[in-house]
Amino acid sequence: MKNQNKKKYLLLALAAFPLLNSCSDSWLEPKPLSFYTPENTYVNAEGLYAALVACERNMRHEYFGDGAPILTEMYLADIAVHGKTDEGGSLVDLDQELLPSRTKSDMKGKNRWYWDEGFKGIKYANIAINRLDIAKFKDDAERNAVLGHAYFQRAYRYYKLTHQFGDVPFLTEEITRPKLDFYSHDRWGILEQIKRDLEFAYQWVPEKADRGKANKDACGMLLMKVCSALGDFDRAIEVGKEVVSRHPLMTERFTNNKNKPNTNLMHDLHSVEAKLDMGNTEGILYVVAYPDIVEGSDRAGKRIYTMRNGLPYWANGGAIKTPAGPNGTQITPANEDKGTQIDNDYNYGRGIGTCRPTNYYQYDIWTSREKEDLRGPNNHDSWKRMEDLYYNNPGLKTNADPNVSQWYGKHLVRPANMLANDSVRCWFMWPHYKLFVPDPTQTQDFQGGETPWYIYRSAEAYLIMAECYYWKGDHANAAAMLNVVRQRAGAESLSGEITIADVLAERARELYYEENRHVELVRISYLYAKSGKPCEVFGGRVYKLDNFSGPGGTGTNCKDSGVNFYYDWMMRCNNFFRDGVEVSKAQYRISTHHVLWPIPESAITSNTGGVINQNIGYPGAENKLTPLKVELTDPAI
Repeated sequence: MKNQNKKKYLLLALAAFPLLNSCSDSWLEPKPLSFYTPENTYVNAEGLYAALVACERNMRHEYFGDGAPILTEMYLADIAVHGKTDEGGSLVDLDQELLPSRTKSDMKGKNRWYWDEGFKGIKYANIAINRLDIAKFKDDAERNAVLGHAYFQRAYRYYKLTHQFGDVPFLTEEITRPKLDFYSHDRWGILEQIKRDLEFAYQWVPEKADRGKANKDACGMLLMKVCSALGDFDRAIEVGKEVVSRHPLMTERFTNNKNKPNTNLMHDLHSVEAKLDMGNTEGILYVVAYPDIVEGSDRAGKRIYTMRNGLPYWANGGAIKTPAGPNGTQITPANEDKGTQIDNDYNYGRGIGTCRPTNYYQYDIWTSREKEDLRGPNNHDSWKRMEDLYYNNPGLKTNADPNVSQWYGKHLVRPANMLANDSVRCWFMWPHYKLFVPDPTQTQDFQGGETPWYIYRSAEAYLIMAECYYWKGDHANAAAMLNVVRQRAGAESLSGEITIADVLAERARELYYEENRHVELVRISYLYAKSGKPCEVFGGRVYKLDNFSGPGGTGTNCKDSGVNFYYDWMMRCNNFFRDGVEVSKAQYRISTHHVLWPIPESAITSNTGGVINQNIGYPGAENKLTPLKVELTDPAI
């Protein structure tokens, strides 16, 4: 019955989809409805939840599919970069490509996707919020639960938008006619309002919910993030303690995955089985692909594609050569060797190197204190290296020259004098325990199958609390929170002074391919600038809000240290941008103003009756006005 209801809700939501699409550049302009009558649909809780299921569906698209949007959040951060070295116009040279006229929503990047889909989700949420009073409910609890879910979905988008794009239009009303007079609102006011909304949601949204649907503690997790962004660390800690009391970490092996060889607790936690297991107390919010209702062109979007996106391009035979000279690898080995240990595709998945981890993520954060850490490369079950793969080109096996044929079935050896392009894309380590998602529907070319995916886990609640204690100067409690997560993974406990580097390293170890890494770095950057707290990582450097993005000016491309934490951290941790690594199509370059992404040019130019501000450092910023203040309101009860 639950599955039937999900189908029903999603079909209703899809019926509403024309309301939220436009063939013009009017990105917030709705289209009149001809065949769909909201008055006949949004009349009760079930009808209003239909709009919210559409929100949940859009949440899934951030993580699923080839070149998923979450990758952009990763490779504009410290943990990874765009690794497809044969692709021009990607987000490698940000000075040339991260521009208002070139915002991307394709395989080269998805910063435009976050703008478009963020406001789509806000529209869906506002439909439910604005039609609440004309709907009928069985009691106040049902009404408030619907409202709380809608507040969560709206806040979920605004939390990201205010850290990706800064000041953005704040929409609280359902738009039922063409509107071209939007104005930017102050991001701090937006955060203050969604904090109020999330307090309401945290009170009224039920604790129990189906996979893919927000529950009370999902609202609590987002409330923690917003409180942290605003500097309300005590409230974030208070909520965090409540969340983890209801969602203890999984500390013992569980599900049938535990019976598989060469696995450990981390494999269990991140297995498909664990994300389906209702006894998994750690998982709080998931996105879920529903294979029975995903049809047509969206069918590929139900697959997670973590292996395709996150693994090296090991099948590039032109780059992976044997020491004897011939190409060493293919997707498919000799027929008699399919499914054996030398079938790299079957055992690891076929990657294309889209998301290439940095040295920071592969090496720097794994110190002697993480020697026994199940999440790290010191555990060869959890992480895989290119040297774990095998030469499996069938042509090697049948080659008449024994100096060539001897390499078939042997482990890879790094080619001498490997080109920079090949090194970037084809030769790196990866967290196998997290990225390996088998696809039983495929017979070869394994790229990542159907699975729920974590959005929030209680492990992150501990990490948020650790950071809040850091901002408060309470190093003992900051260490205690980090150590809960570290001890579960087998790492040594921390003590003494906790720095922001400790917090960010732990988030990287625990939340790779889960968190919005760029968003969290920007949140921390704003906190340093607003609080004036000296950053111990950079010798007590102090940042300011009035110079947050740098000096501005089209083409300035400031690369001075001390402007914002984001740029300084990237120069410290992302070796590609720091060293200006050159590949065939571009050179990795970044500037201080890239802390915020550009507002899409078409969103500004089509808004003929208002002013949407462009961010400092991008063309058009000279036309910006003082952003509007948000008129704070208490959620309706």
